[in-house]
Amino acid sequence: MRTRKKLAYGAAALAVLAGLGLLGKLWQVMDTSRSGVADDTVKLADFHSRDPEAIRRGEYAMRLADCAACHQPDFSGGYRITTPFGTLFTSNITPDRETGIGNMTERDFFNAVRQGKGDHGLLYPAMPYTAYTQISDQEMHDLWAYMSTMPPVSRHIDENAGMHFPYNLRLAMAGWNLLFFNNAPFEPDNHRDAAWNRGKYLVDGPAHCSVCHTARNALGGEVSDGYLQGGSLGVWYAPDITPNPHSGTGTLSDAQIVDYLKTGADGRSVAAGPMAEAVEHSTQYFSDSDLQAITAYLRSLPASGTAAPVAFRMDAAQQQQAALSYEVNCSACHGLKGEGISGMVPAFAGNRAMLNDPTNMIHAMLTGARAPHTEHRQTAAGMPSFAWKMDDRQIAAVLNYVRNSWGNQAAEVTAGEVGELRRATDARQKLAVPAQR
Repeated sequence: MRTRKKLAYGAAALAVLAGLGLLGKLWQVMDTSRSGVADDTVKLADFHSRDPEAIRRGEYAMRLADCAACHQPDFSGGYRITTPFGTLFTSNITPDRETGIGNMTERDFFNAVRQGKGDHGLLYPAMPYTAYTQISDQEMHDLWAYMSTMPPVSRHIDENAGMHFPYNLRLAMAGWNLLFFNNAPFEPDNHRDAAWNRGKYLVDGPAHCSVCHTARNALGGEVSDGYLQGGSLGVWYAPDITPNPHSGTGTLSDAQIVDYLKTGADGRSVAAGPMAEAVEHSTQYFSDSDLQAITAYLRSLPASGTAAPVAFRMDAAQQQQAALSYEVNCSACHGLKGEGISGMVPAFAGNRAMLNDPTNMIHAMLTGARAPHTEHRQTAAGMPSFAWKMDDRQIAAVLNYVRNSWGNQAAEVTAGEVGELRRATDARQKLAVPAQR
């Protein structure tokens, strides 16, 4: 009898400790005391900064955080974000009182950006507060000053109108935060130099690189052992950016990495899709010292374990047909030998960035693509869609040809993969030949 009582008391004690631990974790996740450094009286609609230096720094902080890419150049929102849990639309963050954030105080703003607590409840991590939590107080103050200079835009956005049940219940994000949100500021490593720490701060904080370039689990949390080793964005793929020579940045020089972030091209690859948006709205504005700091930090990471892909061998007839299709449809821009046009059109020969996950290449074939428009590369070259002209099998054949020619080797792209992405992107079907009457 005494043994049973001891066991019962022990179980109760463990339950109490577990409950206290859970409450402690919940308190840490929900804690907004860091926002106490912000003003809690004046609303954004009534605040107009008169500090030109703070406004200038705030604009740079906005570029570091890539706010314009998602909230649109006028910050009125409405940008569509497709997730496995439904569709989100970015919010209006202009100083409009009715439809924007005009009624927020600076402290409310800090809470939204760094802790994911918005006017209408908890935010979804598509707004990367999980990274922004590391943004410094000073940059937050400056960002607030910059936002006060934005003209108000009246535009109502139903942000989670496209989210599936139960993910459209914002309260559920409390549980998600409990599992995956580390509500903590950036902590520098005193054993590293200032450039490395600045690079880590930018990568993990305002630039939020891991939000795209790290794989996620079934609940949408970042996989801890996959840090910056590549992640699926559904209809796009953010590649490995560790120093892996097969799948990452291992074959690029420091200057090429800086060039890619500054101009959208590194001499072989050209940014497209979400990365083109990031370059166009964000990284082209980074200072050279910040770009070099990011590069130094990325160089210091352990390389992912991704091995070199195994080549797919086409039979002679398939290869001949695919080579002809490539020459007719692709060689005018990409070159007969896959050499591309430096700074404008990606090369295929020797371009290892295209040899792993084929999602981006399939997407470009189906819907077209556009390079970023940057100060250093004014001609933002575009690629047309071939969805109307090629069926799934033909697109797969062309991609298999370019991924296994000119010294390249890569796994097979299947017609099934093309068809799946055609449906996901709502790309049109190949035009059919009218039946003879």
